Amino acid sequence: MLISLNWLKEFVPLDDAAPAIADRLTMSGFEVEAIQSLGSEWDNVVVGEILTITKHPNADKLSLATVATGDRTYAIVCGAPNIREGQKIPLALEGALLPSGIAIKKTKIRGQVSEGMICSETELGLGTDTSGIMVLPSNAPVGAALADYLQLRDTILDISITPNRPDCMSILGIARELAALYNVSYTIPQTSLIESDEHTSSSI
Repeated sequence: MLISLNWLKEFVPLDDAAPAIADRLTMSGFEVEAIQSLGSEWDNVVVGEILTITKHPNADKLSLATVATGDRTYAIVCGAPNIREGQKIPLALEGALLPSGIAIKKTKIRGQVSEGMICSETELGLGTDTSGIMVLPSNAPVGAALADYLQLRDTILDISITPNRPDCMSILGIARELAALYNVSYTIPQTSLIESDEHTSSSI
């Protein structure tokens, strides 16, 4: 069973790092088969703001954008149809290796220098929209690491649950177990139900 450490911490306060938590679970009879860190896939991808857009002199379907990241500006060649001045966007800088397998480096595109790439959801591995660049909310902080802004950094625990512990086959079950191991309280999420006069038999 795969457990997100970020999600787990919403139910039980845990200050220990993932290996220490894994050790606690192992000593209580569980088997943590793997610990996987997420977030490095978006290294060197930051929130940028498009300042200016001009037409590419040598290609009708390309644009030249000036993108600010807070500490400096970058010249970017972009072919997306939805690019607009003032947009906050994910900017992959030189050295980035995107989940899609694209390695970013400074290059020339039809004679114009491009110092990075404005990314789509698909290129970032965050969605399936290929129609254009990914546009971030207007309040996205310029220069912030995209993985931090979108809270993409996480640690995944791969836990093997034994047949005699079906009570732990959920994130709440693991949270309850860790709360007992650390002698702390855990939070049960509050839910609200919308009651209906319709009888369930009408839906069968």
